[in-house]
Amino acid sequence: MSSTTSIHGMWSSRLAFILAATGSAVGLGNVWRFPYTAGEYGGGAFVLVYLLCVAGIGIPIMMAEIMLGRRGRQSPINTMKSLAREEGSSPAWQLLGWMGIVAGFLILSFYSVIAGWTLAYVFRAGSGLFAGADAAVAQAMFEGLVSDPERLLAWHTIFMVMTTLVVARGVASGLESAVRWLMPALFLLLVVMVFYAAEAGDFGSGFAYMFSPDFGKLGSRFGEALLSAMGQAFFSLSLGMGAIMIYGSYLNSRASIAQNVIIIAGMDTLVALLAGLAIFPIVLANGLEPGSGPGLIFQTLPIAFGQMPGGALFGAVFFILLVFAAWTSAISLLEPITAWLVENRGFSRPRAAALGGSLVWLLGIACLLSLNVWSDVKVFGKGFLDLFDYLTANVLLPLGGVLIAIFAGWIMRRASSADELGFTERSFVYRLWLLLVRFVAPACVIIVFLNAIGLI
Repeated sequence: MSSTTSIHGMWSSRLAFILAATGSAVGLGNVWRFPYTAGEYGGGAFVLVYLLCVAGIGIPIMMAEIMLGRRGRQSPINTMKSLAREEGSSPAWQLLGWMGIVAGFLILSFYSVIAGWTLAYVFRAGSGLFAGADAAVAQAMFEGLVSDPERLLAWHTIFMVMTTLVVARGVASGLESAVRWLMPALFLLLVVMVFYAAEAGDFGSGFAYMFSPDFGKLGSRFGEALLSAMGQAFFSLSLGMGAIMIYGSYLNSRASIAQNVIIIAGMDTLVALLAGLAIFPIVLANGLEPGSGPGLIFQTLPIAFGQMPGGALFGAVFFILLVFAAWTSAISLLEPITAWLVENRGFSRPRAAALGGSLVWLLGIACLLSLNVWSDVKVFGKGFLDLFDYLTANVLLPLGGVLIAIFAGWIMRRASSADELGFTERSFVYRLWLLLVRFVAPACVIIVFLNAIGLI
């Protein structure tokens, strides 16, 4: 078991790691992406497939990624390079680290734009603009925002500055001090929103929509829905993008990886389901389309807050906490490249964070312009924001997950992985993990991926 410590700092406690890793996982992927993706694929059938993906693929790969990070104690690139050397394998495995950093860059570039929408809605809610809003008003409000490149640029810039400042401060004084109260507060507000949806929305229809699988709704899109559910599991759990690996490198050697991962995945999935239960009843009660795409949450919540007592205050607080959830996820995406610049280029942490944040900011400009001025510019039939979303969720993250599983299950010696996970090689839990990470997870990812691109 690794006994070294990271040069970047360590989590002060197990709770700090759980909150930070949950903060990385819980964010816009749960509250923004999950509801509209579920809506696109018929609700309950997608939710069931998603839960199976989390249990059979997400959890074992998350265990593997944290294990690799803790054993390497460096940035993902240097971790994979040193572990490959330790196991007598090819140094080309460091490309897995690079792939994660590229995925994180692409995700953060459009994630920051979406988080900018959330920042804008804090002030819209607080100023009372949601009062009495119906579906048409909410839609017009959202379309007015995304069609204005100057406002989008301003909010995108503010969010990236916020993210860069926290990463520059380091592990303990930056991220850890924030997540201790932000994540519990977001969870409590989501619960309150579910109770409100039960009162003001069509909760019975919303519940049935989420938890009554109808695979007939998928039809010929079954393979596409499987890939999307798997991509959502990777996106939501922050797998394959270097974030969980770098967080694992700051984890105490005595902490149980398996226990922590089950808690993190459970909390992450609970937030996604709560978000669906808060949003779908309101969507259905107001005649909105559940599969209306990325703008769903921004066209749904304004209706709810506009009709509830104290909606201006409650709406502002909710969007503030949603910003914080996005913030903790964004920090984890910027951390891997920052750590690599500190290790390999001798940068100070503030300088490394500033450089990484500036590059992501520039890439994000292309994403926000693709919503308006560059709306006619298509690559493979998609604008930049949609393209980066598709490439990361459906290609880079699943591919990164497969490679993590192959390295942890086949390249690492059993003695190494069992030692780091805290099991004996003969224990049932270790054998089950090895079965999932060696055979089940890679096979599922590869088969679904090949089906989605039409090769099988």
